[in-house]
Amino acid sequence: MTNYPHLAQRLFNTPLAILPSKGEMVMAALADRFGIAKLFRANGIESKMGAWSEDEEFSGPADSPPRGYEIVAGVAVIPVTGTLVAKLGTIRPYSGMTGYDGLRANFSMAIDDPKVKAIAFDIDSPGGEVSGCFDLADTIYGQRGTKPIWAILSDSAYSAAYAIASACDRIVVPRTGGTGSVGVICMAVEFSKALTTAGVTVNIFQYGDRKADGNEYTPLEKAARERFQADIDEMGDLFVSTVARNRNLSKAVVRGTQATTFLGAKGVEIGFADAVMAPDEAFRSLLVELGK
Repeated sequence: MTNYPHLAQRLFNTPLAILPSKGEMVMAALADRFGIAKLFRANGIESKMGAWSEDEEFSGPADSPPRGYEIVAGVAVIPVTGTLVAKLGTIRPYSGMTGYDGLRANFSMAIDDPKVKAIAFDIDSPGGEVSGCFDLADTIYGQRGTKPIWAILSDSAYSAAYAIASACDRIVVPRTGGTGSVGVICMAVEFSKALTTAGVTVNIFQYGDRKADGNEYTPLEKAARERFQADIDEMGDLFVSTVARNRNLSKAVVRGTQATTFLGAKGVEIGFADAVMAPDEAFRSLLVELGK
């Protein structure tokens, strides 16, 4: 339980765009890998966008910078797997997580890479943190027309992962994969009763009436509850607007899903995906579009 305070800070009292059933996964996965300004590869070696270490492994000629994606027949395949977090500090998925920082770096490199003719996000994720998600989605959406950008689901793209997928030109989902969960959740926790039972009293000194809102030692007041719900509503509206824009759907349709998840063809019917194919078939379809 050494990391419990830090884990609780990342999981509770903060907006998440993730499947509620995956909350336990987030608790297990989110440790102390946040606030990292530098990017590191999984082997622990620092990765710089404009330089590289002779000891660092990367594919490509000696004058190429290290990258977190493979190029297959001219397609940059960028993996998006596990829980999504704002700052993981690696350019590849690591320890069951993928960072928006690494995805942004990989996407930027792939867009500028003359060897890359198209980009495929290989997605299998329940979602994750709201922080950084919509900025990344806007960046991907803003590059439409530069190169073909596909979201090829190797299983599912839910919540924050779906926000990323929706920004792509095309979304292909397998029969047993899923899309959707367009919503935001925040789990506020307080231990006041447990502390009282244990004979523990926590005294809070504050400057500013709202400074201690949401602390875990006192019950949540009505004013604080309303303020937090308003924040969640605003983020939810941003999510709905983003997906509606990306998928050319009305906000009413997206909002009407009420964060429902859709299996395979059901996602195509609602407008959350374009086709149902196995990942390898979807990749071949992308190559056909490229004339290969």
